[in-house]
Amino acid sequence: MAGHERMEAVVENAEGAAPILLVCEHASNFMPPAFAGLGLSEALIQDHVAWDIGAHATARRLAEMLDAPLVAAPASRLLVDPNRDLDAPDLIPDSAEGVPVPGNAAISADERASRIAAFHAPFHLAIEALLRARPAVMALMAVHSFTPALFGKARPWHAGVLHGEDRRMADVMLATLAGDKDLEIGRNQPYAPSQGVFYTMNRHGGGRATVMIEVRNDLIRDKIGQTQWARRLAEATRAALAELVGESAAAATMRGRS
Repeated sequence: MAGHERMEAVVENAEGAAPILLVCEHASNFMPPAFAGLGLSEALIQDHVAWDIGAHATARRLAEMLDAPLVAAPASRLLVDPNRDLDAPDLIPDSAEGVPVPGNAAISADERASRIAAFHAPFHLAIEALLRARPAVMALMAVHSFTPALFGKARPWHAGVLHGEDRRMADVMLATLAGDKDLEIGRNQPYAPSQGVFYTMNRHGGGRATVMIEVRNDLIRDKIGQTQWARRLAEATRAALAELVGESAAAATMRGRS
């Protein structure tokens, strides 16, 4: 299966006025027919192991509400994960929650390079191109979803807000979401950047504020849930962006006085 056809990232609302870029790395479970589903059952391909259920639809609604650009990956992360470093052991996973992925077993160096060129590189090139065209973008946000239970262990959070050392977006968003006492929002839950999941944010941050959102996928499987969560996230994002804009204006004023 060497020499796979390149799949361009899905870029939506590229001219959006908000100073934030949304990305969705695990937007799709699509695999070109030549891969024969990597030897997996259709049930697994439809499950969260192949994509982040509801994440792209939620990100789209959020992009509309914020008037922000959105870049989404067009193929399943089981082919190659665009949110992993090229040296990461799970860049091309050989198992999905303990289930072997036959089509990823002992792949050749040529096959690996072909998948990176076809599915990984175009996503990141699209982000780079958009950021070059939009120098006013101050923040990046990745939108993901997670399964309610993993390896038999329940995950109680309704959503998680992930961040590295840069907490500018995360702190404000967490404080805003905390206003709804019915929600349990995790900080760096159910994942943390130390687990390698912050690759896209680290690669493209470039001094911009970065944050990664995880919403439990049973809450965003339909349009009602997707819209509800997009509204919650839009409110929290607007509050965080307002802080960023204020900080930027204050810094510019101080520079002008120096």
